Amino acid sequence: MNTNIPIVQGYANDQQYTSAATEEYGEDSFNGQKGNPQPKKFNDVFFAILFYIHLTAMAIALPMAINAQDQNGGGNTGTFGSIIYFVSVCSIFSVGLSTVSLGFMIKFSRQLVQIALYFYIGFSFLLMVIMFMAASMLMGGLFALSFAFSICYARAVQSRIPFAAANLTAALTAVKANVGLTMVAYIFMFVGFGYSIAWTTISNAVLNTYPGMAFFLFLSFYWTHQVLKNTMHVTTAGVIGTWWFAPDEASSLCSRSIGDSFVRATTYSFGSICFGSLIVALIQALRQLNRHLRENRDAQLIVCLIDCVLGCIEGLIEYFNKWAYVYVGLYGYSYLDAGRNVIQLFQNNGWTTLITDDLAGMVLFMISIMIGLFTGLIGFIVASLDANIFADFNFDASPEGVGFGFGFLIGVVLASIMLGVVESAVSTCIVCFAESPAEFEQNHPSLSLEMREAWRSSWPTECGNM
Repeated sequence: MNTNIPIVQGYANDQQYTSAATEEYGEDSFNGQKGNPQPKKFNDVFFAILFYIHLTAMAIALPMAINAQDQNGGGNTGTFGSIIYFVSVCSIFSVGLSTVSLGFMIKFSRQLVQIALYFYIGFSFLLMVIMFMAASMLMGGLFALSFAFSICYARAVQSRIPFAAANLTAALTAVKANVGLTMVAYIFMFVGFGYSIAWTTISNAVLNTYPGMAFFLFLSFYWTHQVLKNTMHVTTAGVIGTWWFAPDEASSLCSRSIGDSFVRATTYSFGSICFGSLIVALIQALRQLNRHLRENRDAQLIVCLIDCVLGCIEGLIEYFNKWAYVYVGLYGYSYLDAGRNVIQLFQNNGWTTLITDDLAGMVLFMISIMIGLFTGLIGFIVASLDANIFADFNFDASPEGVGFGFGFLIGVVLASIMLGVVESAVSTCIVCFAESPAEFEQNHPSLSLEMREAWRSSWPTECGNM
């Protein structure tokens, strides 16, 4: 096999090798062990066109909705200077703390995985107590089951902690080497925020006249946000894949691999992103409509069961998307081909049990909550220094309480964006380790050694000769 052929499409100079890769592997062939770089072409074009048509329709509706709002006496304005100051202070603190947390997680990854398991148990217990105290017996019972499950899960996965910690360390190192990815993530966040404001304006105007449009408006909201989220996921997969196989091309703040991966995600692979995102959005829109039926007390049990079934389907599709989009970012496969190939890779390696673990995800969830709490404290302090900061908004709670609440929300949202990049990197590292451990050892020997030793310790049966 010619070692000069790029392994992933993330190489900045991969164009000269495309024909050679195609000649050796075939365009669409997959040997069950390693993906092949695909020729540059637009995949799943129909879904990209459909998404753009939907955006065009929303753009046409927006000025009409603003007009209708103005005619109805809308458009109340107030003094937002103090709010901008509050949001800025909390945002700067949250972003700074999130950045510092990367180095902290690298140094204490194993201990954090252990702590995260206990945090998950405590979190489930707290929710159970709150629900029972609120006299919500059904939800209290569900969280009691979650609490019992979390205890059993923590006992069952003790032996898998070393590998989860090593994988998390590798992913964090890759993200730290390409921290420009987080800037792209924050741009997506602002785009999503702007779309949410526009969507709210449109939905307020449309639903007053055409309430039957609720499903399509919910679909628009969820589809757009899923597309933003998955575009970031595919971009991250491309960058981390380049770091894995060609670290010199993906080891700076604004490395070329970030731009290349972003361009591929928003052009050649955009149809695939829209395809998978639409499936999840359809389920989410149905769940949202189902929740509106909860006002009917006679249908509470049926509504709960439907929501549970839809939630399970949504979880399965998002689980499929999580791995499929790694292969979309690494090799440029279409959506269905990517999902089929990456699942086949795990099946051939006997990794179907391994990929169900989400220990790294627990750590990231815990860290985001902690950052949210610290940012909430900053919000509390800012609000206590200016008692009139929320005076124009007529909140019933004290300014300090509102400040803590908003600060916590800002902290969690911003931390989740950066840590979402880390979560995508974790998934990509698992896929790359499954198919290309030798390249990892060559390019990142110390991280590879840690990963291999943890792999043998956690999964002695599956490791084989690795």
